[in-house]
Amino acid sequence: MSKLILSRRALLRAGLATAATVPLAGCSAYDFLQDRDNAMRAFMISMNRLTYRAQRLLQSPGQLAQEFTEADIRQDQHPNGVTDPDTPDYLTLRNGNFSDYRLQVDGLVERPTAFSLSDLKAMPSRTQITRHDCVEGWSCIAKWQGVPLRQVLDEVGVKPAARFVMFHCFDAIERTLSGEVLYYESIDLVDARHPQTILAYAMNDKPLPVANGAPLRVRVERQLGYKMAKYIRRIELISEFSQVGLGKGSYWADQGYEWYAGI
Repeated sequence: MSKLILSRRALLRAGLATAATVPLAGCSAYDFLQDRDNAMRAFMISMNRLTYRAQRLLQSPGQLAQEFTEADIRQDQHPNGVTDPDTPDYLTLRNGNFSDYRLQVDGLVERPTAFSLSDLKAMPSRTQITRHDCVEGWSCIAKWQGVPLRQVLDEVGVKPAARFVMFHCFDAIERTLSGEVLYYESIDLVDARHPQTILAYAMNDKPLPVANGAPLRVRVERQLGYKMAKYIRRIELISEFSQVGLGKGSYWADQGYEWYAGI
């Protein structure tokens, strides 16, 4: 009986994960997602919420994503999204080899703190070889090293009112007449405290390349790749999304896509 239950749970997880990725295919067939009054868009959003709740119910908080061996690394990590930020603040830091970089962690925390790369590297680290699954249809295995995000959260002390971790980034994802839109993404505290959620500063035993998010990116191994924000400049603990972007929790969620991308 236990084997039957487990197999049914695995099947449900797989089905929900597949359904969750449908609106992320990135082709013109899904242009309706931009229409906030579209009935199909409303249906997709409701299914996304169901997926989120079901995965939280079926997965234990500490359940690990699959890890691999160095023999499984057959190519460089394919970059996604912005690969060469040109915002002035980022260029200044890059030209100085990120020696002046500081990660600001604030919001609903007891001790707002700015961490240098040296500070982060001095903390206990985690190394993991995992697979990056992109919504564009490709996957890539790489070795990541960084500080567990929960270690940083413990350093600053998370207030009880906090529910989400917001990542504010250096890369301009959009330029409009009213100015630049810098990339932003968020995860809940369950994923933030997961053992495999790290702030990565190294990849394949080398400093993190610019194309892959230098000097710091997040790895959230139980979610699709677009959730793993690159070029992080600030982490903010928040209770709700209303004051960020259009109030959906991330740049792509504000464009009509799903916020939760668990796999």
